[in-house]
Amino acid sequence: MPGVDAADEFETIERLFRPLAHPEWGRGLIDDVAALPSRPGYDLILTKDAMVEGVHFLPDDPLDTVARKLLRVNLSDLAAKGAEPFGYLLACFWPEASGWLEREAFAAGLAEDQVKFGVHLLGGDTVVTPGPASFSLTALGWVPHGRAVARAGAQPGDLIVVTGMIGDGILGLKAARGELGLEDERVAALTAHYRTPEPRVDFALAVREHAAAALDVSDGLIADMGHMASASGVGILIDLEKLPLSRAATAWFETRVDPVAALTELATGGDDYEIVMAVPPAAVEGLKRAADASHLRLTVLGAATQGEGVTVRHGGEVVPVKTTGWRHG
Repeated sequence: MPGVDAADEFETIERLFRPLAHPEWGRGLIDDVAALPSRPGYDLILTKDAMVEGVHFLPDDPLDTVARKLLRVNLSDLAAKGAEPFGYLLACFWPEASGWLEREAFAAGLAEDQVKFGVHLLGGDTVVTPGPASFSLTALGWVPHGRAVARAGAQPGDLIVVTGMIGDGILGLKAARGELGLEDERVAALTAHYRTPEPRVDFALAVREHAAAALDVSDGLIADMGHMASASGVGILIDLEKLPLSRAATAWFETRVDPVAALTELATGGDDYEIVMAVPPAAVEGLKRAADASHLRLTVLGAATQGEGVTVRHGGEVVPVKTTGWRHG
């Protein structure tokens, strides 16, 4: 396809992104800024993630799913803080060979998820690059003043609880690459999770009400628990055999020769976008009631302890873990 010249930046904004803008605070995307209202009694929570072709998504991933994943991984961060999504800022770095079909697909993905999650575009930038396709999104949300749930806050004796399933992220990447010898239905489910993970937006209030510390599982469950342990000044002990697996992940697991190695791979793979929490024992029942109301699975994996770092066990025996998860450059 022909390259996009500088004038097309404005056509891209006019045709594709202005319809996504917040009708009031986005200022029609004709200004250089967004004008955000204050919300008395609330803190404005901000988070940013970037995605680069060949690093965070595959070159043949559909661009509508790339856009949806970009938005969703940011919404996952907000949910883990107990925040209500509000809007987002977007930067697009289009390869020189990209054209309208690619841009339209990307905008269509955003439009679909804006409706699903009740957010609007507030502003941003779009440029052409000689490098790979790259996108950056900053999500904004509201949380009652002083109530944002931090990574710090876990205390010895708190239970370590995770939402949903673990391992579908790394298996979904394998599925998208054609590396899994599973039934087509399993491969499709795992690929869908990899491309469009489900942020636990509807569970944000429960996180805020019951969790002492929380973060989303993006780098890998063990790595992210390590982040919590470090920030909180505690140790974390988990039992690997309690790892919650989807039906597709269970089908893959049953083909593995070494169950400990397989579970470790799932616990370190990342891209799950579930929420891992430290929860005081007295608050667990309330959290479970909220999860039941949302038809969301909760699993108690272990507990926070005196000490530091994450200790992983299987069958009561300590499992050495050399690589805990994704490390950012």
